[in-house]
Amino acid sequence: MVLAIDSGTTSCRTLAFDASGRCVALAQQEFTQHYPQPGWVEHDPEEIWRAQKATLDSVVAQVGKQNVQAIGITNQRETIVAWDKHTGEPLAPAIVWQCRRTTEICQQLKDAGHEPWVRSKTGLLLDPYFSGTKIEWLSQRIPTENVYFGTIDTWLLWKLTDGKSFATDPSNASRTLLYNLHTNDWDEELLGLFGVARTSLPMIQPSGSVFGHYDGIPICGILGDQQAALYGQQCIEPGMAKCTYGTGCFLLKLLPSSLPPPGGGQGDGILQTVAWEKNGEIAYAAEGAVFVAGAAVQWLRDGLGLIESATETEALARSVPDSGGVVFVPAFTGLGAPYWNPEARGLICGLTRGTTKAHLVYATLEAIAQQNADLLEAMSGIQTLRVDGGASRNNFLMQLQADLLGIPVERPAETETTAFGAALMAGQTIGFFGDTAPWRAERIFLPQITEGERAHRRETWRQAVARAL
Repeated sequence: MVLAIDSGTTSCRTLAFDASGRCVALAQQEFTQHYPQPGWVEHDPEEIWRAQKATLDSVVAQVGKQNVQAIGITNQRETIVAWDKHTGEPLAPAIVWQCRRTTEICQQLKDAGHEPWVRSKTGLLLDPYFSGTKIEWLSQRIPTENVYFGTIDTWLLWKLTDGKSFATDPSNASRTLLYNLHTNDWDEELLGLFGVARTSLPMIQPSGSVFGHYDGIPICGILGDQQAALYGQQCIEPGMAKCTYGTGCFLLKLLPSSLPPPGGGQGDGILQTVAWEKNGEIAYAAEGAVFVAGAAVQWLRDGLGLIESATETEALARSVPDSGGVVFVPAFTGLGAPYWNPEARGLICGLTRGTTKAHLVYATLEAIAQQNADLLEAMSGIQTLRVDGGASRNNFLMQLQADLLGIPVERPAETETTAFGAALMAGQTIGFFGDTAPWRAERIFLPQITEGERAHRRETWRQAVARAL
């Protein structure tokens, strides 16, 4: 079997997949989220390593080391770790992808006119979401003589190989603002703009290649989590798309092999990124990111105390015919694609004396679906959407999503698509899996509302967003 290390934003997991692609073992461990200031999000790199190592050891014990043929890694992207290359000690807390501390740096770069040429090289926008300004911020505050900077895949690889491997893959490198999509390498002009030394960055290898060994087992697949989900969903033909529903939502569509110009046919707020590199070929994807999706449901639970668990939301939403006129824009940390406004703030409008808890829950689920509809409108040519992630198990939300998109929404039988994508990449690298993997829909949701109703609900949403911007 093949193992997948799945290092997420809130927990570390290790999963084992057999030759048929079935998950046969799993271990998970959560780790601490740190919020030292408003808008700041940090992790302890050593805690992530300990949690990941614990789940890896647990699964190896469950399946037997002799049965493990390869290891793949998938990870939260954009989060940056800085450590001493000699001692291996982290030099600062990891700055998480959600962290907005570099908003001012991004604005200064925009004001200086850098965004157009940065986007032409990277496919990205100048936003605190990406790694470049995080590295710049850290470089101004830590000794940089012997520093290594890496995304979480690089940090874990370095730890797993006892410091022998300092590498990453293009799917992660392309999220840093330092990688040139057209040369498949770190870009000297970008390194100069952000003040980063090339020697402090990892080597870039194909996603499907041998990165090193852990206890004799080859680590031979690395993918950022959203690209791993795209691969695990078998979206391997241009135009195929998936959306992952987690803390945020991430909608990716595979692009033709010849990379179009930034925004080419995809809307100005849609990003370009590397999907993966294997067998000497690079695949590209268009991407839209929603910062707050499942996090909005967590807020109903932890912030307002309206529900005790996310599983309650489906029944509550079904208990009312609609949201009662309530619209919720959950811009807790600004708005991502296609708006890219870090200053936007959340709002709830349309409240009346008759508004109930159920109406607010309905509006929260609708907000998730509406944000994804914004992404799909900004992309072109998507005929069907494959879905995964925790909230994709909510049948009410998935039907709402199909209604607002006006296209079929397909939920796969194998829900561990992110981890499976990493395992599939690693397994194919050593010939464990075939060139394609089986994919089967567990349920298909078809649109059930009229075009007129869809247009009305979309316009109501747009008016509310305009008030949040």
